[in-house]
Amino acid sequence: MAEYNHTTIEKYWQQFWDTNNTFKPEEYRNGVPSAKPKYYVLDMFPYPSGAGLHVGHPLGYIASDIVSRYKRLKGYNVLHPMGFDSFGLPAEQYAIQTGQHPAVTTEANLTRYIEQLKNIGFSYDWSREVRTSDPAYYKWTQWIFMELFNSWYNRDTDRAESIDTLLNKFAMNGTTDVNAVCDEDITPFTAAEWNAMSKTESYAITLKYRLTYLANAVVNWCPALGTVLANDEVKDGVSERGGYPVEQKLMRQWMMRITAYADRLLTGLDTIDWTESLKEQQRNWIGKSVGASVKFPLDAESKQFIEVFTTRVDTIYGVTFMVLAPEHELAATLTTPEQKEAVDAYVNAAKLRSERDRMADTKAVSGVFTGSYCLNPVNGEKVPIFLADYVLAGYGTGAVMAVPSGDQRDWSFAKHFNLPIIPILDGQQAIDQQADNTKEGRYINSGIINGMTYQQATPALIDWLEDGNLGNGKINFRMRDAVFSRQRYWGEPVPVYFKDSGDGQLLPYLIDEKDLPLELPTVDKYLPTETGEPPLGRAEGWKYQNKSDGSRYDYELSTMPGWAGSSWYWYRYMDPQNDNAFASREAINYWQNVDLYIGGTEHATGHLLYSRFWNKFLYDRGYVPQDEPFKKLINQGMIQGRSNFVYRLRSTGNEGIAPVFVSFNQLNGQEVTPIHVDVNIVENDVLDLDAFRKLRPDLAENGSGRPAEFITEPDGRYLVGVEVEKMSKSKFNVVNPDDIVTRYGADVLRLYEMFLGPLEQAKPWNTNGIDGVYRFIRKFWRLFYKDTPTGESEWLVTDEEPTPAELKVLHKAIQKAESDIDAYSFNTSVSSFMICVNELSTLNCHKRAILQALVLILSPYAPHITEELWAALGNEPGTLSKAEFPVFNPAYLVEDTFEYPIQINGKVRTTISFAIDRARTDIEREVLADEIVQKWLEGKTPKKVVVVPKRIVNVVVL
Repeated sequence: MAEYNHTTIEKYWQQFWDTNNTFKPEEYRNGVPSAKPKYYVLDMFPYPSGAGLHVGHPLGYIASDIVSRYKRLKGYNVLHPMGFDSFGLPAEQYAIQTGQHPAVTTEANLTRYIEQLKNIGFSYDWSREVRTSDPAYYKWTQWIFMELFNSWYNRDTDRAESIDTLLNKFAMNGTTDVNAVCDEDITPFTAAEWNAMSKTESYAITLKYRLTYLANAVVNWCPALGTVLANDEVKDGVSERGGYPVEQKLMRQWMMRITAYADRLLTGLDTIDWTESLKEQQRNWIGKSVGASVKFPLDAESKQFIEVFTTRVDTIYGVTFMVLAPEHELAATLTTPEQKEAVDAYVNAAKLRSERDRMADTKAVSGVFTGSYCLNPVNGEKVPIFLADYVLAGYGTGAVMAVPSGDQRDWSFAKHFNLPIIPILDGQQAIDQQADNTKEGRYINSGIINGMTYQQATPALIDWLEDGNLGNGKINFRMRDAVFSRQRYWGEPVPVYFKDSGDGQLLPYLIDEKDLPLELPTVDKYLPTETGEPPLGRAEGWKYQNKSDGSRYDYELSTMPGWAGSSWYWYRYMDPQNDNAFASREAINYWQNVDLYIGGTEHATGHLLYSRFWNKFLYDRGYVPQDEPFKKLINQGMIQGRSNFVYRLRSTGNEGIAPVFVSFNQLNGQEVTPIHVDVNIVENDVLDLDAFRKLRPDLAENGSGRPAEFITEPDGRYLVGVEVEKMSKSKFNVVNPDDIVTRYGADVLRLYEMFLGPLEQAKPWNTNGIDGVYRFIRKFWRLFYKDTPTGESEWLVTDEEPTPAELKVLHKAIQKAESDIDAYSFNTSVSSFMICVNELSTLNCHKRAILQALVLILSPYAPHITEELWAALGNEPGTLSKAEFPVFNPAYLVEDTFEYPIQINGKVRTTISFAIDRARTDIEREVLADEIVQKWLEGKTPKKVVVVPKRIVNVVVL
């Protein structure tokens, strides 16, 4: 074979793997699983954007592929699939702009992504590919929605159950023994009352208990996009995509009762191997608090009240004002005519700020007085009611009892509006300080908790509130039920239609399961209708038909959110062609759950939380055997861009003045404007001036067409500036992996990305450093082949027995590779491979026993070159993944000889190797017989010979 040609070799093996389904795991037949242990490795579902991959994207994929290939060599039956989260807002926005169906652009993007992924040589089982926008897939997303709709959460059993068990309870005992997670406006009823209800009446009641339900919710509404946005799609009050204003709006939405699982989502974190920082993000998002719910009456006669949740009910005597969210349902009612103008202005301004911005802005103080008051339930004092945007309608009750002496934000608010601040003291402190007449203590003479400590006061107050029906002890969570509606086209249709209850109320009903999937209809535009309905409202004749009587009903016009299809996808990979279930019990029981999941931390409180929620639900209903989906999770760090800059003199580039660009080392304090330049026309920090002129004629000449001047280094080079930033098209620092693969090969790309640093850490991309890895691959190849003057290569591998030194080098590499992959420390393995190849080259080692094992340990990292050499070594082509990982033998690392420095009168004159266990008398005799030692003795008789075992030999001459 000629010199190593990565292009030919890599294309050949990629085609071979594809044709032969090399990475398809062993199937299980008739309930008999593979005899091998299973290992499930999964990458987070990618969204196929039109930009394709840049070199930062494959980082986690390379790591998971290394583990997958390694586990196969260790005897595991490995499931390593790939698919795409192919519904989403970007494709829909492109469709709105161009009129092209989102499916068309999505398919083009998918083709590009798959081509790029295959070029990097991942060991995916492509026969299992799934796409969330495929009706065969989203049929089962819709089916899971229907199962959620047909379930309720039983607090007594602490699990979701079929709605049928709830109906049985109602029929037997009414609401008496029902302990459910449900709406708060439940009116108790007896079994007799239940059984006397009409079918429609009883059905309407069940809607308050189901795990997915319709409710009014404050959402991020983007008028320009015509849709609700998730919190992570909004930044600084505008949509992340397009930069359009987003406002807070109360809308009728489908919701998911994720709060039913709040406690289990917390405790489950203790059972999984995730980073502590990611677990902490979820704990904070769930936000468990133990406290009390308290009712503040609007007046002594009214039955209306404001309900708050507090973790410090004992501070209720220090409440000096009440704060409601601007969107609170009572805000308009409580606003007096005198305050209406100010309140309306404040509410409208608050609509333009996202919840995230309002929560993050901890220092600014703003609010408005409603003009109304409520009563403190424990002492009857009047409490003024304000609106402030630091309180959110969807968190807790949307109301806060403000105790400015105990909370910084309340204190700042009280100071701003000149409201009283009353110190809240422990009972004994209050008594002592009152005796000293130094401060007013609000525990003293409180009646209910006079003189009590904090620990005593809390339960006493809760008991008092419960006795008077003014409140109760409660566990609250910061996390809210998840909004499940999106006013978009490109998403899963919700399998629901609406039927008039007879009193003008439209009730939601599920379509027949036999009618799944409910596919997206054709529409003329991908915009909301002229009357404000979602885009699906444009579909002509799109209605649900009752097969029994031919009646036609309106479908739900919202679609599911982006997280719906990605909240269960790992199960579909287990059995992707199944038409009768989302996956067979046989497949699910074999693969269980994901052993290793790799992806970004940005999904901590989105996808990762929703996935755990849906998995626990499927577990409750008996569809899956594990209640956590991902055993181990690794968050890969970001590969940052290495931006390059040219420097234009500020006095140039205007009309009539040619732009002048100054090389980095020639700046010398001149006033310049740094401008991003495409990193792909820079090599080793040297700008390709001709390419720059062609790519950026807008910069390389002025308005009258005068060409730019370049102040270069003395050697004629133009040196650019360098800065590490996020990889982005706007910064011209995006590196396409296709370019790297074309120039250096996929194996070099894979090795280099691992070599950059620890997987979890952020690191800058620097194409300048890739040459070292490229040289390593070629040096590795030369252990097998030698170039000849004719242009052909000579096969160097022999069947000679390896020496102890060669075995030592190999087994150090085996030990390092194995321990590093088990520890997910891939960067240090690459270094050890380089050391190993260097040492074997120095030893002039070309022995099959050494090189075949080296091929195997390097193969997870560089699969193409190792497949080629595996076949060249005489193995059947394509069998490398079925081989066994070499076994580390520690005996080869044991030092059995020591090279002694030999001193003559204290000066080292030579070295001699002896066995570790060699007797001192033998060492003395052989040292004195050595020719070099005899030369330095010059015929003299030594006075003595000192042997320090495993240290040194010193010959002392008379």
